Amino acid sequence: MARYTEAVCRLCRREGLKLYLKGERCYTEKCGISRRAFVPGQHGQGRRNKPSEYGLQLREKQKARRIYGVLESQFRRYFKEADRRKGVTGENLLRLLELRMDNVVYRLGLAASRAEARQLVRHGHFNVNGRKVSIPSYQVSPGEVITVRPGSSDKGRFKDLAELLRNQGTVEWLEVDRQALSGRVVRLPAREEIDVPITEHLIVELYSR
Repeated sequence: MARYTEAVCRLCRREGLKLYLKGERCYTEKCGISRRAFVPGQHGQGRRNKPSEYGLQLREKQKARRIYGVLESQFRRYFKEADRRKGVTGENLLRLLELRMDNVVYRLGLAASRAEARQLVRHGHFNVNGRKVSIPSYQVSPGEVITVRPGSSDKGRFKDLAELLRNQGTVEWLEVDRQALSGRVVRLPAREEIDVPITEHLIVELYSR
């Protein structure tokens, strides 16, 4: 499956804020946006243009895509599904993105970033209700339980994870068993529980043009 393979720090600099795409590195002095807080490119330091209405909407959509690691065609499908469902389209869109398998693994604290979670899922390290799932875009439903597979729990990334997770918080719509390295989706997330810096109504306006 296609995915972005270039330098991710450029994405944060382009959006003008930390998107936390590299896990622990984003909290250190090595963070790209901390060292070079200007738009990438030859004229990045001198760019002062005021964005148009369309520009603001586009940047919001790009920001959401980059946070969740979704390509354009896939993001458009998420929007169409969100628009088809009952309720507020923007909130439906964020819920669909939050319930992606890779994002839930990240939210549970089983990976340092969504990119790492995507890789771990792709390599088949997790079960959902006892069944192996290796598709990062798999939509996890309320009541489903995600566990680290028995053959993976004693390997590299997961070996000391229980200790690392001991003092880590989690979101209220998820339930975590730190000792068993598992978690359950309790319910659909409310909008106020989705702590991403996205103004979703601008995305709706963009696709409604």
